[in-house]
Amino acid sequence: MTTDVRDVQTVTGRVAAADLGRTLIHEHVLIGFPGWQLDALAPRYVRAEAMARAIDQMQELRGLGVGTFVDPCPMDLGRDVEFLAELSERSGLRIVCTTGAYFEAEGNTYTFRHMPLEEITAIYIKEITEGVGDTGIRAGAVKIATGAHHVSDYERKLVTAGARAARETGVPLISHTQDASCGHEQIDLVTGEGVSADRLVVGHSDGIDDHEYHRSLAERGAFVGFDRFGISLIVPDEVRVKNVLLLAKSGHVRHILLSHDSISCWQGRPLPFANSHEEVLAMLPDWRPTSILTKIVPQLRAGGLTDEDIATILVDNPR
Repeated sequence: MTTDVRDVQTVTGRVAAADLGRTLIHEHVLIGFPGWQLDALAPRYVRAEAMARAIDQMQELRGLGVGTFVDPCPMDLGRDVEFLAELSERSGLRIVCTTGAYFEAEGNTYTFRHMPLEEITAIYIKEITEGVGDTGIRAGAVKIATGAHHVSDYERKLVTAGARAARETGVPLISHTQDASCGHEQIDLVTGEGVSADRLVVGHSDGIDDHEYHRSLAERGAFVGFDRFGISLIVPDEVRVKNVLLLAKSGHVRHILLSHDSISCWQGRPLPFANSHEEVLAMLPDWRPTSILTKIVPQLRAGGLTDEDIATILVDNPR
């Protein structure tokens, strides 16, 4: 089955790509690191409280003109597609979920480590074409992930499975890179399976102050994810803004995607950053999914981007 690229699968059904509107390409509603349920000292996860917080956040985004929220949470990091579907229905914001698994050092690796590549591919395809479990809620993209400065055998197998699933179904790939490394290795693996580089977002590429690296990804046709705005412990936002402007002025506006990698609600403790969501926000006050529209877009305009450029980055490129 090949998905019609003119429309997009959301957690509440298919929508025309032309109707996505402003899109945040890499944000999260729920995250729970593997084993979070074992931490008896963590703040208790209360679903109703998490839902209320997430609804408030989605409605705030709608008020800023956001139409679609892509949550590329891998299946082993607390993904809850029924939560996302309820949230979408109650908030009115379109949400896209993904299939796929996290990188080896921080994922839940036992099952997929011992499973053949062909079966992992089939699982991904099933979640795209039939739905996650018995929910009928279908993934609209594949999440792939690699560790820092090296792609392990486990990660190579899962990225290959993701690329094959994307090739068979037509959905795009959204990646995690650690320390803004291995972007070219991801492109090599994806294109080696017959998927065009322009179906891949090389995520978290803004984790390094290196215009040449960003430009080299764009020159190969991939989208460059400047998708951790607000995480100033890695790179200050003014550096991210500088590098977005450099990439745009080098002729690659069509290869830029913006987001925050924000998290609305944690299942368990948000280690290693803090013990609670409130502590995280105290440390990273701009790590919110509203920051790009309220703070970063004005800086990009001041740096020379036009309204047309902004629309290309926030509306056209995500399509």
